[in-house]
Amino acid sequence: MTVTIRDARPQDEADWRRLWDAYLDFYETTLDPEITDATWRRAHDPASAIFMRVAELDGKMVGFATCITHEGTWVKDLDCYLEDLYVDAEARGHGLGRALLDDLVALCRKNGWARLYWHTSADNHRARKLYDQYVKTDDHIRYRMSF
Repeated sequence: MTVTIRDARPQDEADWRRLWDAYLDFYETTLDPEITDATWRRAHDPASAIFMRVAELDGKMVGFATCITHEGTWVKDLDCYLEDLYVDAEARGHGLGRALLDDLVALCRKNGWARLYWHTSADNHRARKLYDQYVKTDDHIRYRMSF
């Protein structure tokens, strides 16, 4: 099996939308279609801080990572926030989540970004088993207000 991690391309849209819908289902949420459209557009806009990497297994797109780089007040270089990471349920167990994370670590080092960070649900045990191999969770609690 051949695993490839690469930048998302405009022709990936249908595959990404299939995976995005499954990702939203996993988190038992829905989004306005305009938000999904905007996310896709931003990931391909060179002026946007959002970028997307995709995972292929034997040439088929089966996962993605959506990230945002931003300035911070506690570091002098950019931070990289991994906002979304998803691997198709049928493709799990082949190291694709690890490959996406390893790719992001390499991008951070290559670009001189200060940190890579992300969140996941406390009950997402499968993902946390992988994430704990990279870094232990800290004692921060997230607060979020929507408007």
